[in-house]
Amino acid sequence: MELALSEAERARDLGEVPVGAVIVGAGGEVLASAGNRTLALRDPTAHAELLAIRAACDKLGGERLNDCDLYVTLEPCAMCAAAISFARIRRLYFGAADPKGGAVEHGPRFFAQPTCHHAPEVIGGLGETKAKDLLKTFFAGRR
Repeated sequence: MELALSEAERARDLGEVPVGAVIVGAGGEVLASAGNRTLALRDPTAHAELLAIRAACDKLGGERLNDCDLYVTLEPCAMCAAAISFARIRRLYFGAADPKGGAVEHGPRFFAQPTCHHAPEVIGGLGETKAKDLLKTFFAGRR
């Protein structure tokens, strides 16, 4: 999670919403890491999770990330939750909960839906304080 928090800080320094993600393979190898890049790429889908999933799939040469874990600083939105499911990620660790835009423990609770084909094991609250502080400070500075 420390690497994901570093990615979130890098995103913040670029003026992006400070969210970072890291994908770790079965042997503990970091396969990919990314921070939000929606502004830089002019792409509303350039969330940290999606960028990390794309990079990890590219590195492994396939569309599935079986036996891989995703660490992300904020509870994933519905778009990212769907990508996590489609990629078959084994375990999802997230930092701060997102009551407004989250889709794992809030909102649509994507992985609990009968239409969800794969649900990862979910562990929330990892690095929560630092992740929350990054987000609060970022948005306070924009108001």
